[in-house]
Amino acid sequence: MNFVSTRGNVSKIGFIDTVLMGLANDGGLLVPEKIPHIPAEKLEAMSNLTYQELAYEIFSYYVDGEIPDNELKALIEKSYATFRHPEVTPVHKVKDNMYVLELFHGPTFAFKDIALQFLGNLYSYVSKNTGETIHILGATSGDTGASAIEGVRGKEGIRICILHPHGKVSKVQELQMTTVDDKSVLNLAIKGTFDDGQRIIKELFADVEFKNKYHLRAINSINFVRILAQTVYYFYAYFQVQKEKGINSVNFSVPTGNFGDIFAGYLAKKMGLPVGKLIVATNENNILEGFIQNGVYKPGKFRTTYSPSMDIQVASNFERYLYYLLDENPNAVSDLMETFKTEGEIVVNEELLKQVQKDFAAHGVEGAECLQTISKYYAETSYLLDPHTACGVAAYETFNDPREVCVTLATAHPAKFNESIERCDIDQTFPEEINQLFEKPQYLEVVEADKDEITRKLEKLFSYSVQ
Repeated sequence: MNFVSTRGNVSKIGFIDTVLMGLANDGGLLVPEKIPHIPAEKLEAMSNLTYQELAYEIFSYYVDGEIPDNELKALIEKSYATFRHPEVTPVHKVKDNMYVLELFHGPTFAFKDIALQFLGNLYSYVSKNTGETIHILGATSGDTGASAIEGVRGKEGIRICILHPHGKVSKVQELQMTTVDDKSVLNLAIKGTFDDGQRIIKELFADVEFKNKYHLRAINSINFVRILAQTVYYFYAYFQVQKEKGINSVNFSVPTGNFGDIFAGYLAKKMGLPVGKLIVATNENNILEGFIQNGVYKPGKFRTTYSPSMDIQVASNFERYLYYLLDENPNAVSDLMETFKTEGEIVVNEELLKQVQKDFAAHGVEGAECLQTISKYYAETSYLLDPHTACGVAAYETFNDPREVCVTLATAHPAKFNESIERCDIDQTFPEEINQLFEKPQYLEVVEADKDEITRKLEKLFSYSVQ
């Protein structure tokens, strides 16, 4: 298994090198040179596996022997031993033909734990085997930061810095990140948006000299391992629903801001999973809806919403989809991304738009619709949706034929977004792990969304441990 850059100037590197490179050195994103296809008979054999066994089977296609089998299995077991549910990602039937895939049973009550518990352990494994200190840098719209810190805190040879938009994440998300008292963890609250943080992260990773000097590694979904780990729960959900319903195809509705979670579903489908519709659920920051409906990818005015983890205008993983949309032509991808950089938009022709609309449907959910969906499902089914999952359910209602089976990805526990739940006049009980956060002191620095200022902070954190 080799990996290549969407922009064509990094090619034929292995799995471990892909993990460590994160963002490709040419500024593109790393993808498999050839996506493995799992035949129907193999899928049938995989359908009765535990979540951990299934993860091993899927990861093995991409790891391709670079990690010995017993060590890969041990990494997987260690990663998912931290989850509160024995199935890791259980499927919950809400009503006939409508399911939610609960992805919030990990340590920080968010779907990011599924990938970041594994990636944290993988980084620790690599650090121990190479003797190299690993410095992790990431930006978060809320959930990635807490999950990343939880995934690597206390692991020898790893230090981490997370940027989050000051005042634009939920209180619980902020506390989960900033109550960690650890000299290897730096929380920077930037005066700006997630997009500002993501832009700075990409600029720092594009500086190959700086990246190599400080052994800089990516925790955001620009790292392919994030995508790979998330494909597993599409397979798992399909198998659980297929056993119950006896159907051959399942639709998925996916709340998304950075296009990572929905791209994982696209990857699973290309691997041979019988996925029907892939429904993209966004909020008022609906650049993805605009592209899927009109073929125009252009950031609009940033909006603060009830679903802050999706308050993103520029979706990092969109470039991975463009690569496949453009028949894996890196020159065409490079040209489009350069156009986006200089002109601020991407426009595709009618033929490509038809393909986009075969691949995805999309619905941008306004705030009132989000809250109405939470209230409706709580009243009718007693099931409490967090605001991001509510966007997914609203998109499901818009695009899913009632005769078709659909799984909506439940990306976070509602306790993480009580500000939105309270607006629905719903009182919820917080898990004790979240209750305890409100009693802890916070550790963070508020900084300008300025690359030079952030670079100085990073050098102070990283310099004393450079190998």
